[in-house]
Amino acid sequence: MQIVFVIPVYNEQDTLEALAKGITDHMGARPHRILFVDDGSTDASYETLLRLREQLSTVDLIKFHGNAGKTKALVAAFSRAEGSVIVTMDADLQDDPAEITTLLEKLEEGYDMACGWKIVRRDPWHKRLPSRVYNAVISLAFG
Repeated sequence: MQIVFVIPVYNEQDTLEALAKGITDHMGARPHRILFVDDGSTDASYETLLRLREQLSTVDLIKFHGNAGKTKALVAAFSRAEGSVIVTMDADLQDDPAEITTLLEKLEEGYDMACGWKIVRRDPWHKRLPSRVYNAVISLAFG
């Protein structure tokens, strides 16, 4: 099973090394790639990603010259990812690399898809509020 981690990045220079190390540590000998998509970061994220690509043979990189948004970053990564399993993660470490093992165990049991969600969100209120409103509307509309 070839696993590709797809990670959109926007101004995440402080978490990228820890994320790459966490993924690498929890993957062990399993074949994998880490595909970062720099979505026009204005901090040192791109430079950090270039260093990671030099240090880790598993790291690939796509660079946007301007901020196109998470959806376009994911589309670009999905079109380039070559693997039997694609795992999406946020670059801000809210998706804990320690959970990779649990995710992969479910896939190895024969499930076609496995999904996790954040029980405790660390997002600021201005991100949580629209998410809660959206989720409530969807819940009411579709049960």
